Amino acid sequence: MFLDEIASYGGFYFIGIGGVSMSALARLLQERGAKVRGSDDTESDMTRKLCACGIPVHIGSAEKITEKTVVYTGAISESHPQLKAARDAKKLLIGRAELLGLVASSFPHVVSVAGCHGKTTASSMLAHIFLHGGRKFTAHIGGEDLALGNYVSTGGDYFLTEACEFKRSFLSLESELAVILNCDRDHTDCYGSQEELTKAYRAFAAKAERVVVCADDRVARTIPHTLSFGLYAGDVRAENFRSVGEKYAFTVAERGIPVVRVRLSVVGKVHVYNALAAYCAARLYGFTAEEIARGLESFKGVRRRFELVGTLFGAPVVCDYAHHPREIAATLETARKLSEGCVRVVFQPHTYTRTRDLMEGFVEALRTAENPILYKTYAAREPFDPSGSAVALAGRIAGARYVQTPEQLLRRLQEDIKEGDMVLVLGAGDIYNIVCGLIREGNDGE
Repeated sequence: MFLDEIASYGGFYFIGIGGVSMSALARLLQERGAKVRGSDDTESDMTRKLCACGIPVHIGSAEKITEKTVVYTGAISESHPQLKAARDAKKLLIGRAELLGLVASSFPHVVSVAGCHGKTTASSMLAHIFLHGGRKFTAHIGGEDLALGNYVSTGGDYFLTEACEFKRSFLSLESELAVILNCDRDHTDCYGSQEELTKAYRAFAAKAERVVVCADDRVARTIPHTLSFGLYAGDVRAENFRSVGEKYAFTVAERGIPVVRVRLSVVGKVHVYNALAAYCAARLYGFTAEEIARGLESFKGVRRRFELVGTLFGAPVVCDYAHHPREIAATLETARKLSEGCVRVVFQPHTYTRTRDLMEGFVEALRTAENPILYKTYAAREPFDPSGSAVALAGRIAGARYVQTPEQLLRRLQEDIKEGDMVLVLGAGDIYNIVCGLIREGNDGE
């Protein structure tokens, strides 16, 4: 198996090692005895954590690669100098998704969590359940759990991982159990239609021995499955809701029979779905309902998922990774229930293709926000496209304002914020670091 043979790979060099998945894989290989180094374009909390773990990280693309094996992400351009040099030197090149599949194949039990929304939270919840249930497991999480980070390992029996649909990378995984939270249209740069996306999810499920799906999702519920969950349909449901400060408590019912009461420690009704998904997966592995409830209740959240990061001009600032219309609508609804005043929305679109192809959805999700601020689009891997720009989106929303620098954003917020307001920062790009930087610089107005 791959992990038993890593010494033969002659050391690993990660191009783009600061990515959340890449950094987790780098740590896993290092713990298994491999020599690991890497590079990234920018220094970050993640690169600093890797250095603290003994994994050297070079900032920039000038370092010469001496390792035999090179790992790279799908976000790396074919013209990247290190990747080009590695190819010219005929080094062994492994894509991130391929490496994840190789790692997973070394574990006897593999649980993969897929979906357009919620997979990081559901994966984290599942890791907490396994941790509190005393199982030997390794978790590869596509975000930073506030307690566990993006990687945790207590043993090699179970491998818990996110399964990303981007470029069909989740098809590299051979899962014992596949979990599908939802199948909303996304990644329009690599899926030409909802039908293509659905076909990919079906292929992902077909590679698993058992499948858990959300019965409330119109596409997911049509995929052949072992167990289903939902609020309105499914084998496992949440009933008898109560909430305090948007933190939900509910009773889990299995095929109509009340089983256990769960009290979540994170805000937002959407997390009930994530908790039910984790519950179903854990039940299929023999956890008791009480063990699962304790694990779910110990989960305190994930960085950039409705995370309170500080204050600006006296207003609390909450950051959320929401970058899809459905996510934005749900997050905005939660924020309004918690804010005494106005929710001041700052949104940074993520990729031109997503913004262009889901434009009507973004307009619908943001049109009820009061004078939202649209920050310059995070292009990621894409060339400029005016039809999918933040400017184009702002032009479709009454009262929306466009900004393209941190200084402009700060001035707008200073003009807008009133007592009792909340600032809600949305997006999967660099807007999180920009806003946190403004807070660190002491722009609190006090």
